[in-house]
Amino acid sequence: MAALLSCHYTTSGRRTIPTISTKPNHFFNHHTNYRSKRFSPHCSLRNSTSRNSSFSLKECAISVALAIGLVTGVPDWTANATPIGPAIPNLSVLISGPPIKDPEALLRYALPIDNKAIREVQKPLEDITESLKVSGTKALDSAERNLKQASRALKQGKSLILAGVAESKKEHGKEMIDKLEAGMDEFEQIILDKSREKIAPKQKELLSYVGGVEEDMVDGFPYEVPEEYRSMPLLKGRATVDMKVKVKDNANLEECVFRIVLDGYNAPVTAGNFVDLVERHFYDGMEIQRADGFVVQTGDPEGPAEGFIDPSTEKPRTIPLEIMVEGEKVPVYGETLEELGQYKSQTKLPFNAFGTMAMAREEFEDNSGSSQVFWLLKESELTPSNANILDGRYSVFGYVIKNEELLADLKVGDVIESIQVVSGLDNLVNPSYKIAS
Repeated sequence: MAALLSCHYTTSGRRTIPTISTKPNHFFNHHTNYRSKRFSPHCSLRNSTSRNSSFSLKECAISVALAIGLVTGVPDWTANATPIGPAIPNLSVLISGPPIKDPEALLRYALPIDNKAIREVQKPLEDITESLKVSGTKALDSAERNLKQASRALKQGKSLILAGVAESKKEHGKEMIDKLEAGMDEFEQIILDKSREKIAPKQKELLSYVGGVEEDMVDGFPYEVPEEYRSMPLLKGRATVDMKVKVKDNANLEECVFRIVLDGYNAPVTAGNFVDLVERHFYDGMEIQRADGFVVQTGDPEGPAEGFIDPSTEKPRTIPLEIMVEGEKVPVYGETLEELGQYKSQTKLPFNAFGTMAMAREEFEDNSGSSQVFWLLKESELTPSNANILDGRYSVFGYVIKNEELLADLKVGDVIESIQVVSGLDNLVNPSYKIAS
């Protein structure tokens, strides 16, 4: 395939992320300004400004290679290679079929567990979403088959599921399973009554019970963070935050609250750094600094600093690039998967979902993340789910699970009124905000 490639870069010295747009026979790789101030609750869209920087031959070379790989498949740069293994290990469920884009499903699969029985309950319940896309009564018939498959899997695998629950969480795990069984009976009646409008809410409820059981299977934090990062704020588990944003110049929306789940199992340093900054109220009052239809970004404080300045040292606090690869027990630190030559490796937290949250950094400084964060808004022809150039190059550490669609309404200048931790703060270790206070 013949293609004309042109590389353009705009940056203001702030953290950058690549954006890709397509035109007939042309591909452009832009490194667009990744600036942020303070963020508040509302949603509307406006492009951010950017400044020119010097052209880099190395950047263009990378852009050419990535574009060729993504367009022609030679070499295969995609991250959706199917591993050889048992018929239904939990990982094969994740990567078979179309990429999973639901943030809560991605979070369930990202848990550090290995229990085939609960995955066999989870998968058909998630498949109900596809069943509901069919018109007429066929949707109900398909959803009923999904439900029967999940119910049968639960009955056959109940003992194995309970055996996988951590001893300290057995009581809660059993409670979740009991609710799941009762909920399936209620679901069956909903289908018999042909109450199609009740199916999606009930499906969400049942999957919340499945997720609860799976979280109860995690017994403590599963690995040791490398010694050089061990004294940093670390999130050893998960935390949930609510981000309240004030929206300007939008008659239909004045403010909105985004619920975000932060995953410290797969990004303990990155998620811990963010929670620590949240507890310092670092983001409160900060503006949205980029909103261009590709990402929403914030986190650049006022003044010359491009990130958080630790008051105790009066120096910038930076964190390493941190990427958990499928099949590995500890994240990769300080290098992109591209630099490691792991072009087929799949990340545990992929850029699949609308509202994927990640840490911004300087393009050629892997360990330059600090406080600037971004949320992915959409896919382009060159950045499809499960096969894009962001996976393995930026540290994903969470997903927006509530009101994520409203991210597209945010614009530059909207203000983050507050970000508050609503659960999981006890999973934060080495919190620097306590020392500061």
